[in-house]
Formats: sequence, C-alpha cells, structure tokens
Amino acid sequence: MKYLVLLGFGVGAVLVYLLSSASANTELFARNFPYLLAVTGALVAALLVLVGYQVVQLRRKIKHGVFGAKLTVRLMLVFGLMALLPGAVVYGVSVQFLSKSIESWFDVRVDNALGSGLNLGQAVLDNLQRELTKKAESMALALADQPPAAHIHLLNNLREQSGVQEATLFSERGKIIAFAGNERAGMLPMIPGNTILWQVRQQQPYSRIESIPNRGLFVRVVVPVNLLSFTENIRVLQLMQPVPPKLAEDAEAVRTAYQDYQELSLSRLGLKRLYGLTLTLAMLLALLATVALAFLISEQMAAPLRALAKGTRAVAKGDFTQMHPVHSRDELGILTQSFNRMTRQLAEARNAAEVSREQIEKSHAYLENILANLTSGVVAFDEQLQVRSINPLAEQILDVTTGTLRGVQLYQWGSRTPALAEFAGAIAAQFKLHGDVSWRQQIEYGADGNKRTLLAHGTHLPSGVDNGYVLVFDDITHLIKAQRDAAWGEVARRLAHEIKNPLTPIQLSAERIQHKFAAKLAPADAETLTRSTQTIVNQVSAMKEMVNAFAEYARTPAVQLEAIELNALVREVLSLYEPAPGMTLDLATDLPQVSGDRKLLRQVIHNLLQNAQDALADSPEPHIVLSTAQTESGVQLTIMDNGPGFPPALMERLFEPYATTKPKGTGLGLAIVKKIIEEHHGMIRIENIRPHGASVHIRLPVAAVMEANV
Repeated sequence: MKYLVLLGFGVGAVLVYLLSSASANTELFARNFPYLLAVTGALVAALLVLVGYQVVQLRRKIKHGVFGAKLTVRLMLVFGLMALLPGAVVYGVSVQFLSKSIESWFDVRVDNALGSGLNLGQAVLDNLQRELTKKAESMALALADQPPAAHIHLLNNLREQSGVQEATLFSERGKIIAFAGNERAGMLPMIPGNTILWQVRQQQPYSRIESIPNRGLFVRVVVPVNLLSFTENIRVLQLMQPVPPKLAEDAEAVRTAYQDYQELSLSRLGLKRLYGLTLTLAMLLALLATVALAFLISEQMAAPLRALAKGTRAVAKGDFTQMHPVHSRDELGILTQSFNRMTRQLAEARNAAEVSREQIEKSHAYLENILANLTSGVVAFDEQLQVRSINPLAEQILDVTTGTLRGVQLYQWGSRTPALAEFAGAIAAQFKLHGDVSWRQQIEYGADGNKRTLLAHGTHLPSGVDNGYVLVFDDITHLIKAQRDAAWGEVARRLAHEIKNPLTPIQLSAERIQHKFAAKLAPADAETLTRSTQTIVNQVSAMKEMVNAFAEYARTPAVQLEAIELNALVREVLSLYEPAPGMTLDLATDLPQVSGDRKLLRQVIHNLLQNAQDALADSPEPHIVLSTAQTESGVQLTIMDNGPGFPPALMERLFEPYATTKPKGTGLGLAIVKKIIEEHHGMIRIENIRPHGASVHIRLPVAAVMEANV
C-alpha cells in the first residue's frame, strides 16, 4: 500500500509536468497530448479505486473498533480539505484565466492587425513582382529587336542594367538558349514547367513568389520574347530575383502567425474544453494523491498511538512486558520512550511488590505458624474491638468453629455464640477499665459442668505500629486441677501418716479393756463394755480403711504396662457380678490391644461398676451398659447407667476427694480412677444423659502406638 501510493504520487507528478510541457509545445501537444490525457485519466481512475479501497478498509476498522481509525478519518478529512480548498481556488482562477486568455487571443483588433500585416507583406511582394515583370517585359522587347545571334551577348548586359540576379532565355520547348547571372546566382537555372511554358506561349506572363530550397524566397517572372522573323519561334525569358531576407522572414512570420491564428480560431471551443479537461485531471490527480497520501501518513501517525493503546490495555491487564521500538525523535517518539520507561518502572515496581508480598506472606505464614503452635490463645482487635485475627488454639479453647469470630466486634460475640457472652463482657470491661495499660485477669468460662478457668492478659498496641488490642489467654483448668490434686495428695499423705499411727494403739487398747474387764463386770455392764469396745474397734477399722484409701490416693501407683485385651478384661470383672440383672454388654469386635496395667484397670472397671450400681440402688428398672469401641485416638470404654446422674454443681469437682453423692464414703473413687487413667496416658470424661442417667468414657492408647511413643 505504501509503495503503491508513492508510485501513484510520483507518476501523477510526472504526468502533470508532461501535460504542462505538451501545452507549451505545439508539436508535442499535437502528437502526444491525447495519449497523455488517456494515461492521466487511467491514473485518476486507479487512484480513485485506491482511495475507495482505503475508505472501505477504514470503515471496516471503525466497525471493528480498531484504535486510530477515527484519527485516520479526521486526518484524511483535514488533508483532503487542505488540498481541496486551495486546489479549488486555483482551479477556478485557472479556468477563468484560461477562458479569458483564449478569448483574448481571438480579439477583433488582433485579427485585424494580423490581416493588415499579412496584406502589407503581400503588397510589398506584389510590388516586387510588378517591378520584376516590368523589367522582364522591357528586356523581352530589347531582345525582340535584335537578331537571335545577338541574344546571348545582349542578355547579360540587360541583366546588369536591370539589376537582376539571374536571367535565362529558353526556347518555346524549354531548352536553355542563354543564361546570365551574378556571383550569387546558381550554377544552373530553374527550368519552367510545361504549365508555365504553355501559359507564356499564350502570351500571358507568369509571376510568382517561390521558395527555393537552400536558397530562400525568390520572385520568378517568365515572359514571352516575340521575334520579328516569321521563321523563328518565340523565345521565353525567365528572371529570378531574390526577395530581401528580412522582408522574406517578416512576411513568412506574418503568414505563419496568420495561418496559426486561423487554425486556433477554428479550434477555440476545443481548446477551452481540452485545457479545462487538463486542469480537471491535474486537479483530480492532486486531490486523490493527497487523500491517498493522507491515509498513508495518518496510518503511520496512528501506528505508534495504536501500539501505545495496545500497550496500555496490556498494562491494564497486568502485562508490563510491552516495549515498542522508537522510530522517530518527534513527540510521538518521546511519548513511546516515556511509555516504555513507564512499563519498565511498573514491571520493576510489580516485581518489587511481588517480592515484598512474598516476604509478607512468608512473614504472615511464619507468624501464623507461630500463633498456630502457641500454647496460648491469641486474639488481635482493632480500635473498635473488632477481631482482626485469631489463632486456632484460641478458637479451640473458646469452643467455636473456625472463622466464627473473625471480623466480629467483641460486644457481638454473645449474639454469635451465647456461651461467650459473659466472657466477652468481662474482656470488654477489662479493656475499657485499663485503657492503654496492660492487665491480667483470671476468668471463668463455660456453662455449669464444663467450666474452664482462663488466665487472660490484654494490652494496647503502641501507636504508630498498628493501633488495636491484643488478648492472650491460657486454659489453666488442668493446671488448677493438678494443683488441687497435688494438694489433696499432700493432705492425704499427711492424714495417712498422722491418723494411722494412733489408730492401732486405740484398737489394741479397746480390745485389751474388753478382754481384761469383761469377765469381772456384771452381765449388763459387760454387755455395755463389749458393745462400746466393739464400736471403738469398728470405728477404728473404718478410720483405717479411710486412711488406707487416702494413702492409696496419695501414693503414685506403680504402673506395669502390658498389652491387654480390653474385652477379655471387662468380661473377667463382670464375672464377679454374676448374676447381674439389668447389665448389658456391647463389645466391639476386632478391637486392638491396649497398653495398661491389668490390676489397676481391673480396679478402675470395678470402681465404675460399683458407682453405677450404687447410683441405681433406688431405681425400679436399673440398667447398665458396658461398651467398647475403636476411635481415631485409641480404644474407648463406656459405662452408662440410667440413674439420676451427677448434680451440675458437682460436675467440676467430680475427680476431687470428698466430691461424692453418697451418704457414706470418702469420695476418692473417681479421683483414684482419674489418677490411674492419667498414669496410662489416657483420658476420662463424665457427662449426664438426658432425661436421666450418666456415662463415663475412658480412652486408652493402643499397645502398638504406646510402644512407639515410648
């Protein structure tokens, strides 16, 4: 397209030049002008087709939304108007000037002047003809008076007297009789034709202005020479006199100009149309070539803008690799350089941001990993006490599902999870009370029967870092229970030590008193003594049992671990309770062996069954279910009854000494059971069953897993 437009532009310029040259050169105009017009018309048609194709392409680009198409249209219109307006003015002026000029060529005064000049020249030539004719007639008379033999000598004298350049005497048949001429005369005279000879024989002189090749314009006069002798035929005298060169040149110029003027006068309308067509074709050539060139220039101007638009769209999509070559040093080139610099800086900034983001993600992941593996719950708040982040352990301690509290204000925790209302209120009160000062508080959390003791620590983040609050809390329920267990163990040890020692002497003293004085007293007194001493002995025995129970609780059991079939152990313990009405077994098959001490686990099962039977003492339809099952974390033993269950107020202290619902007993059974299960690295959990009943769940590790951990 580019080379085609440039070729058309160049050919059009050459044709316009040739048309103008042909107009100035008559011969070239007459010979080649029609061909030039045909070629120019063909080029105009070709340019018209080219412009039409460009317009169709431009319309298609506009329809498809190609960037820069509208700019191309605008530039084409601007360039077209820039070429059309001056061209139209020049075209109009040229047509008017041409019309006026052609009309001025054929003005009446010019016509008269040319006619007068032509007549003047013709008159001068006619005068030369007449003078030479007179000289010829005078010489013919002189020759006629002399005999033919004297004509040769007389001819030269007559020529010299008359001042004629060349004189020739012919016979009536045109044979040369005598020739006379000066130094400018030719070597041979011009022979008159038969027509001239016939005219002269008819006694009619011949006079003409003739052009002789290579010699110029001559006046030729041929007259008859009538001899006096009847025996001789007439002779013919021819005189040749050159026309003066200046006069011949002027006469020829006037004649040629008049002839050309007459020809132009005949083709005046054709000239107008021809020159008008020439101007129109030149105008169309210039306009179409300008429009085609404008399309090409606008395409070249729009190409960098189109590339920049494409690059801008790529940048908007996040592609910063767009780099466009700079082909010029103008404003578009500077704009392209600026765009390349911008994309390079954006790419560098994105790479830096990506590196920073990766570092932040790594730091965040590192922080999340630390928070996830902390043994404390951590909650971060903003200034409005809205949760920014919370670690998994905090959600686990608060017993909420993942993501429940994220983005929720502390005051709204109760609406999301009612169990958190009291805890959230206590935390909010501490933050409000202490403000920017750090605080530490032990807070109870949870419903009755499942209360937890949390040690919470809150602080306000420093200004300039990230305004907000941080709450850190630990579940110290097990720690407090361990402290209580340790305290009870110490109490039990001291009680066992302090009480057990005097019990034996008391019992021995009571038995000795009975043995020594029973026989010496009256029967009634002896009976009283016996009853009293027996009471002392029985109470001492009860106290010994209690002291032994305390001692057993205080003493850390020596666990002898081995692989045990739990189902077989359950059946072995149940054999002691046969017959056992209301007792059901639901033992899982293919149960893996557990790691435990057979004697201690037997004591655990026995204590739990005894507690269940005691709870069902007043039940009309006692029912106990023993079941085993395999879980993800080990093997579970469940003992469930349909008794009254445990009082809610006692649920938190079931595993503490003296925590019992029995009218008699020390309340050490569940405490000892819990201690034995913990020594087995297991877990015990007690819950009430609605509408009535209780269940005890014991989880023991699998033997293979326990050995691997050891």
